[in-house]
Amino acid sequence: MKTALRQALATVLSAAALAVTAPQATASAAPSPPPRYVALGDSYAAEPLVPPADPADPACLRSLAGYPHVAARALGADLTDVSCSAATTGDLSASQHAGVPPQYAALSPGTDLVSVTIGANDVRLFSEALKCVNLLPPPLGTSCAERNTAGGTDRLAARIDAWAPTFASVLDEIARRAPYAEVFVVGYGNFVRTGGCYPAQPLWAQDATHLQRTIDRLTAVLRRTAEEHHATFVDTYGPGTGHDICAAPGDRYIEGLAPDRPAAALHPNEAGARVIGEALTTAVRAQRARTHGAS
Repeated sequence: MKTALRQALATVLSAAALAVTAPQATASAAPSPPPRYVALGDSYAAEPLVPPADPADPACLRSLAGYPHVAARALGADLTDVSCSAATTGDLSASQHAGVPPQYAALSPGTDLVSVTIGANDVRLFSEALKCVNLLPPPLGTSCAERNTAGGTDRLAARIDAWAPTFASVLDEIARRAPYAEVFVVGYGNFVRTGGCYPAQPLWAQDATHLQRTIDRLTAVLRRTAEEHHATFVDTYGPGTGHDICAAPGDRYIEGLAPDRPAAALHPNEAGARVIGEALTTAVRAQRARTHGAS
């Protein structure tokens, strides 16, 4: 009798234990939601004229093949891409076009991942690059390098240095609006090799070198400010070596002044966007590995 009673009691307790643990097992097996990713930035992120176009904001000339989309697919992330061609830092906090919210509006405490490329339009880099074009060889034209450094001061370098605190404020605002997000600052890349390739690209040798040096200075500001704000900087110069506007058309990641593939002049094409997206993906995974290793 006692043996039967003990067996009955053991059966009841086992059933109760299963009832308690079963929901826990089911809960642990539930898949994690995808990370919420917001992409901010200018045309280097938006990739204008690279098909397919994003129909959400036609005025932004944003591509669905831009680097944010490449990274989002690789990371399994839920992407909100609000990058917009011609954006300045002012367009992060104010509407750039009618019906287009400020880019900051996409951020929230629920955001897990943010990428940002910004600054080139603030310092008028594209318009300055166009001023470097010379269709005729020296001396039948004007050197933008000589013009920009006349009097011993590099006015573009000074403009970039003066802009640096503005970018620091951008990272502060991102941290305020998305306090739990990992932030990745994607730098501008390798546009033109030292000495250029005149006349294939109509930039005199000293002007090509001056232009890339100016881009590098802006990228250095992005890198330094990212490090000061505990964000991760993503280098796109290294992956672009040998794939600048002087490369053979099929090898370019950045299109030249007369594009050979669908893309805006002096902007990444589809191949360039893919490589930049892969660099961002690698940086995100590396940061996650460091974070999980430290926990």
